[in-house]
Amino acid sequence: MKPVNAWMTAATFAAGAFASTFSTGAMAQVTIYGIIDTGVEYVSNTNAAGAGVVKMPSLTGTVPSRIGFKGAEDLGGGLQALFVLEAGFTPDTGGMGQGNRLFGRQSYVGLKSEYGSVMLGRQVNMTYIAGLKADILGPNIYGTGSIDSYLPNARSDNAIGYLGTFSGVTVGGTYSFGRDTSSAGGPAATNCAGEVAGNPAACRQITGLLAYDSKTFGMAAAYDKMNGGSGATAPLTSADYSDRRLTLNGYVLFGDLKIGVGLENRKITAAANQTSNMYFVGASYPFATQWIVDGQVIRYKVKDTDKVSTLSVLRLGYNLSKRTMLYTSLGYMTNSSTAAVSLDPGGTVGTGMNQLGVMTGIRHAF
Repeated sequence: MKPVNAWMTAATFAAGAFASTFSTGAMAQVTIYGIIDTGVEYVSNTNAAGAGVVKMPSLTGTVPSRIGFKGAEDLGGGLQALFVLEAGFTPDTGGMGQGNRLFGRQSYVGLKSEYGSVMLGRQVNMTYIAGLKADILGPNIYGTGSIDSYLPNARSDNAIGYLGTFSGVTVGGTYSFGRDTSSAGGPAATNCAGEVAGNPAACRQITGLLAYDSKTFGMAAAYDKMNGGSGATAPLTSADYSDRRLTLNGYVLFGDLKIGVGLENRKITAAANQTSNMYFVGASYPFATQWIVDGQVIRYKVKDTDKVSTLSVLRLGYNLSKRTMLYTSLGYMTNSSTAAVSLDPGGTVGTGMNQLGVMTGIRHAF
């Protein structure tokens, strides 16, 4: 049994490993696929009084829940037309994810050939793709998204994208005319629609990727710069403001053992500038046929301050079948006296308080 991490597991499911497929013509197919993942969680120190809470998380378990449709048509000469429509949802309430978008995870059409793929529409960008193989926990309830909630939500509206792989080398990029049209709030809905006449920089976003993969190791570097706009979520409330991320990730395989490392350098240029660094190291190992254990340590520091947070996570999964997994995630966040980074994405924590969380759940793919 080969090691897998949450992001790669989700990618495999998205490829239709457990999907229903039906023909729409002599040369075309549509595949239906999805994941439902939820459970029950306890988190301590959710406020200054030190109170804890028991809840059913909305955003994610091991991976966010979704349902998707994808199709391809052979146009001849090695050229294909393709599309993806993928909707995220919250299994605790049945609500829509990604800022209440109908197809908030992906919504694009494009062409694919031996020279790569070109996509038009809402799509995951290169920061998202760069983390797929090295970030062991990916969008797990406790992971890099606990510290930078953008990472598991790295998608761009109104985007032109390119992705191609040649002899193990992958190159890609996206250009968005207006990166985020939803105003619902949260990391996936920051009210920056862009496409403003006379101000092309408003809400523009550019991402780029360079990666290499072999049978035993791989690495990926990504550049991501998003501009602000009038009325957008703070601090990017002006087209003159920007949020830039540089990420470098790598992984190596030792038989069934997988080790991943990565770093993110982030610079916010706004009314108050801020630079931060995040580092992670993780490992994944399957054992006894049906069991898999994953662990990760993530360190975060805001430059020129004493704000430091460290997250340690251990996750144990048991595969009831190829489609169904039971799991438990245990996380512990330590905050310096002035830091207040929550263990739970979108959650709260008292300033300077440490936080313990545990979630037990079930994931099913179809």
